[in-house]
Amino acid sequence: QLKYMAKHNSLGKRGEELAREYLASKGYAICEENWHSGKYELDIVAQDGMELVIVEVKTRSKTDYGNPEDFVTPQKIKRTVDAANHYLELQPHHLDIRFDIISVVLDDVNSDNYELEHIIDAFMPDLRTR
Repeated sequence: QLKYMAKHNSLGKRGEELAREYLASKGYAICEENWHSGKYELDIVAQDGMELVIVEVKTRSKTDYGNPEDFVTPQKIKRTVDAANHYLELQPHHLDIRFDIISVVLDDVNSDNYELEHIIDAFMPDLRTR
């Protein structure tokens, strides 16, 4: 029995794939993709030089209601920071932490026609002291 993913789920997966390929092409080392632990979730964790980069990927098929990065709400930022804190408890290290957003707009999941924007230092959270 086949299960079909909702269109937005497969679109999101394609956006994350494009974001990973983009980061790798820029020399980032991908540490984690779709990291989950309990209620915590991070799209991409990568290393850029001496920084650990937590990347929130937002994918949309249209920008009629705003750009994808506009959907990173204060609640989403809080959940991402909470997840990052949890990740750092499980994977301690001494790198600086940075939060980026990658927004991807693509026509459909099979399209090679897309726009990708990388917003470095998209938000500055209060991380727990380590």
